[in-house]
Amino acid sequence: MRTDIFARLDREPEPPKIETPRMSRHRIALFGGTLAFYLAIVIAVLMSSWLVTLDWKVMLFRPYQQWPGIHAFLDYYVVLGQRGPTAVMVACWLGWRSWRQHTLRPLLTLGVSLLLLNATVGAVKYGLGRLGPHYATQIGSAELFAGGDIFPSGHTANAVVTWGILAYLAATPRARRYLSAMSAVVSLGVGLTTVYLGTHWLSDVVLGWAAGLLILLGLPWCEPLITRAEDWIFAARERLSARSRLVPAPPAAARDPRPVPAGPAAVGETAAQSPAREPVAAGSRQASAVTAAGGRPRAHTAPPAHQGHAVRSERTPVTPAGSRRPPHADRAPRGGTAPARPVAGG
Repeated sequence: MRTDIFARLDREPEPPKIETPRMSRHRIALFGGTLAFYLAIVIAVLMSSWLVTLDWKVMLFRPYQQWPGIHAFLDYYVVLGQRGPTAVMVACWLGWRSWRQHTLRPLLTLGVSLLLLNATVGAVKYGLGRLGPHYATQIGSAELFAGGDIFPSGHTANAVVTWGILAYLAATPRARRYLSAMSAVVSLGVGLTTVYLGTHWLSDVVLGWAAGLLILLGLPWCEPLITRAEDWIFAARERLSARSRLVPAPPAAARDPRPVPAGPAAVGETAAQSPAREPVAAGSRQASAVTAAGGRPRAHTAPPAHQGHAVRSERTPVTPAGSRRPPHADRAPRGGTAPARPVAGG
């Protein structure tokens, strides 16, 4: 039994049986009601109805001036609705779950939900072009089609989707209830914080809540696509693994023998250690015979190391043009014998 601190990080042998949400009648009814509410908010703002008047009353009330003591805290709290930090935090948690459960569904579901969020919310933002409270130009106006991008609230919709995806992917009903309550509180607080700071109208926040809820309610329609994407990724990984196992290892290249360069010892070897490779002149053999018969020894004459081989100093190169060496006083001419010269000295 393992006792080290990493024992709990071992991967589970089998993934848990997580029930995939389906588009039940109850969910379809909720989706239809939320969609109707969404369209009603958009129409109310387009018609500059009482909702736009309420937006201006809240803005002119200036909550950040009424309760300045909580301003510093809410500046940090609103980060829970920013897409970058929240997506990184939730992706780290869902990535660990994917590793433990041998499935890519949590990460793929998060990716699909963020893609839908960017597409739907972004299209409405730039299509309506509403200006924020700090850039409003006329009191009582809806400030639409003026080049803005704050309707609906992206912070609020992102908080609903990012934290609500944890409840959507919960493994047990109890965890789903707790996570649903947590995501509701966080997204509600983020939306009201943007109203407090004066960065969004109240109708922006209400529409952001509806936009995020629509994405969570409609995710079961994307489950078949997520399943096919997961199967394709795993199949591609298996093909790559099988291909890497079937590729033979490259054979070792045969190395050609390299000639060993001659060192200083090879250059200065004696005549007894290196065999003669050139024919020896007949006159040299006759001079050696005269010396052996009783004549006086010649200068610069060394005894031959092997019979039939000549000393290096007695060799003559075989070339058509004759020897390339300068004439030597003690060298016997070709085809004749020369008298030995006495050695000078006392």
